[in-house]
Amino acid sequence: MFNIRFAKDYLLHRFKAKSRHGVHSPFVYRLVDTVIYDFKPKKVYAEVENFRNDLLADNRTITVTDLGAGSHINKNREKQVSDIAAHALKTPKLAQLLYRLAADVQAKNIIELGTCLGVTTIYLQKAAPNAKVYTLEGSPATAAIALETFTKAGLNNIELITGNFDDILPGIINSLPQVDFVFVDGNHQKDATLKYFEWCLPKVNENTLLIFDDIYWSEGMKQAWAQIKAHSQVTVTVDLFWIGLVFFKKGRVKEDFLIRI
Repeated sequence: MFNIRFAKDYLLHRFKAKSRHGVHSPFVYRLVDTVIYDFKPKKVYAEVENFRNDLLADNRTITVTDLGAGSHINKNREKQVSDIAAHALKTPKLAQLLYRLAADVQAKNIIELGTCLGVTTIYLQKAAPNAKVYTLEGSPATAAIALETFTKAGLNNIELITGNFDDILPGIINSLPQVDFVFVDGNHQKDATLKYFEWCLPKVNENTLLIFDDIYWSEGMKQAWAQIKAHSQVTVTVDLFWIGLVFFKKGRVKEDFLIRI
């Protein structure tokens, strides 16, 4: 049932979505033209993908703790690192898009909910070398592999925190003067997603970017995305199907865009 529903949502999105040529907002046109559709190869991509390749070759078995909605593919708790790398990591195309979005925001702080094995975290840190990256992971065994990867990458501005997001996230947000870039890639349940969104609201500003992963994951996630778009503080959203971008640009007419990638 999931595959049929998901396929329908994908086809409908492809039918309705526009390219940059169908966008009349100067802000979104620039974002699409210079960031989302910037497909030029970059040296950093090859550097980070080497870590993905190492993980794809890692045959160690770990016990995964899942505090969220789980996986549509493999619900076993005992998993090989290579299988997690193959099925749970963001694809290079999407991880590199996140890199470009983080670089564009020029964030001073980045929060990632859902470290997994750490490849996307490395992309985010590389995009904003001077930013402090807080990455949260619910599974201790998965976090341990990610920490190994960060050590190999020689990155020391990443704070990896293991535990329940509900216990950790409020403290991080409260410790910051503002939130600049938040990537929500964990739990995948309606109520949790809306809760994380609402916790961020007091600290958002004109340049904040919130990104929600898997907005078509389930009917609940679709409902959460609809509620986020409708919120009075949100002025611009960009629905890329795989992820949703949320902006808080003041003085703008409220607009929602579906963009094809």
